[in-house]
Amino acid sequence: MLNLDTHILVHALLGDLTKREEKLLSKEAWSISDIVLWEIAKLTELKRIEIDLGDSEVLSVLSRIHVWPISLDICRAMLALDFESDPADEIIAATSVAHRIPLLTRDDKILRSMMVPFA
Repeated sequence: MLNLDTHILVHALLGDLTKREEKLLSKEAWSISDIVLWEIAKLTELKRIEIDLGDSEVLSVLSRIHVWPISLDICRAMLALDFESDPADEIIAATSVAHRIPLLTRDDKILRSMMVPFA
């Protein structure tokens, strides 16, 4: 199972993944932190992305993704991270740490972490 950050999921929904990302995502089940759903809704509301959360294809993809709720373990992992970023990115990274699930991200701040397991 892979944990996807918001931008990876957006690129997957829009069909704009790199070859490496496509290969990884084709072999593994997908998961996300619940805050990713909020970020997608917010980015849509702000018109920074165009994703229709009512579209049947989008709903079909999202229905197959495991969603991790924010938990005390994730909050504790967030406090121990070795980088600082916006709260949503920290929660996404901490989800991978707490559940020992590789994160698929393009975020340079997160990628510099020595704590987060990466895909």
